[in-house]
Amino acid sequence: MKRKTEGVALLEAVDETPFIALVDDDAHSANLLIRALTAQGAPRVRPLFGDAEGIESLLAMIGDVENTWPDIVVIDLKAHSGANADFLAQYHPLLRQKGIPVAVMAAPTGRDGRQDLLDSGASAVFFRQAEREAYLNEAAAIVSFWARQQRLDAVGM
Repeated sequence: MKRKTEGVALLEAVDETPFIALVDDDAHSANLLIRALTAQGAPRVRPLFGDAEGIESLLAMIGDVENTWPDIVVIDLKAHSGANADFLAQYHPLLRQKGIPVAVMAAPTGRDGRQDLLDSGASAVFFRQAEREAYLNEAAAIVSFWARQQRLDAVGM
């Protein structure tokens, strides 16, 4: 970003710290997931609350080439049973074009349900768990997925 000061163009530092964008339509659920991800070593997690508002914020973020884009997007939409699949159908092509993988946090489902989300464009599917230890294991798996998605230049190699 350029800023002029007394006729001299200065470059403002752009925050290029890695981060995960979390689109969640339930603020309480999002805060629990953020705490779990952070406890498992996640980078900064940027919550985008609300289904419509969160999606609008995500689109604004990735629509501006001056912004730092998220390393991955985690969606956890519970508005209706097909909310995650609807998101993937509508926004996966844009996110894929920009090289941003999408991970889905979904209610536990069988192999067919997971495969449907993968076929819709999810790069990974994780499940909401009621038990604390299982929930933390899913958060650790999301962090592991994030780490595997990193480019070597992003981790200093």
